[in-house]
Amino acid sequence: MTDHYDAIILGAGAAGMMCALRAGQRGRRVLIVEKLARPGAKILISGGGRCNFTNIHTAPDRFISANPHFVKSALSRYTPRDFLSLVEGHGIAWHEKTLGQLFCDGSARQIVDMLVEEVGQAGGTFALGQEIASVSHDGERFTVETQDGLFTAQKLVIATGGPSIPKMGATGFAYDLARQFGLKVVEPRPALVPLTLKGEDLLFRELSGVSSDVIASAGKAQFREAALFTHRGLSGPAILQVSSFWRPGDSIAIDFFPDRPADWLLTAKREEPRRAIRNLLGEGLPERLAAVLAEKLALDGPLQEIADKRLRAAQERLSRWAFTPSGSEGFAKAEVTVGGIATAELSSQTMESKKRPGLYAIGEAVDVTGWLGGYNFQWAWASGNACGLAL
Repeated sequence: MTDHYDAIILGAGAAGMMCALRAGQRGRRVLIVEKLARPGAKILISGGGRCNFTNIHTAPDRFISANPHFVKSALSRYTPRDFLSLVEGHGIAWHEKTLGQLFCDGSARQIVDMLVEEVGQAGGTFALGQEIASVSHDGERFTVETQDGLFTAQKLVIATGGPSIPKMGATGFAYDLARQFGLKVVEPRPALVPLTLKGEDLLFRELSGVSSDVIASAGKAQFREAALFTHRGLSGPAILQVSSFWRPGDSIAIDFFPDRPADWLLTAKREEPRRAIRNLLGEGLPERLAAVLAEKLALDGPLQEIADKRLRAAQERLSRWAFTPSGSEGFAKAEVTVGGIATAELSSQTMESKKRPGLYAIGEAVDVTGWLGGYNFQWAWASGNACGLAL
């Protein structure tokens, strides 16, 4: 049996469901094909189960892409306020945490239920638990074959995400399909992911569980948030942020005292010459971290016994302490993916392929990656909306 639709959307995630509800509202007959038994798997685990569904500070410069201008059209046409109106319209209570991050007061399931309800009201259909055997195009229609039969449509949307968090069923299927139809793919790599350390840096393993407010930087990118030492290396929001910009072989730098003036150690020496260096470091850092840094700097005893030259060198190192990660914890622990279907292949207005009319790509499948804190969801909503309005 073959069922025909106006559009088939592959993937019942954030972008796919937004696309379906918008297209359905425009009278299109839409089918969402999903290999998992339930929609919105990644939504359910996001934000510690409360779903960081957007960020009020969304702007194009908060996204990484080979073409930094690509996101502008979609983001301008569907804003955080637009999605918030949808959330409030369903009576979902929310709150703002740090740095403009918006979360559900209750469960992330509220967001999934809201999207499923909206898709249903718009006339969309879900085909869940469907393993895709093949996707083809005969010049007029796309055909998607699953274990339940054949589905055809004039238009096909790739919304299957990237390979991050494979335990949730994530794969590189979107890239394989894109290449099948002649679209280029920017090499994917893990993003928003903990970094691993080896060698001398592994001595910080004894600090596992210790966190501190820092400025972390990789190249020109820098973020002020918490960094967390783990038994494998570095994590925490600041590290996850810079991981999206880090490349293997490069170093990252951490400013352990972001609020201190340039000559703060020398000033302290003049004002409190008998003060122990370890105690001074402990004013702004967890005690264990202060002790390890003092040890690594080979500084001990009162400030008056330490030469100014050594204190200047210590100041400089504490403001740009270099770590050279041995790698990352990979796609298994990555929240999202950098890279994906090349934006050069797509219309920024409609998300449609320039080479293959009727083929679209949205969400994480595309070479667009947001910062930590709700930006990737906002891209999912915005790209899904842009595509849905074009179907």
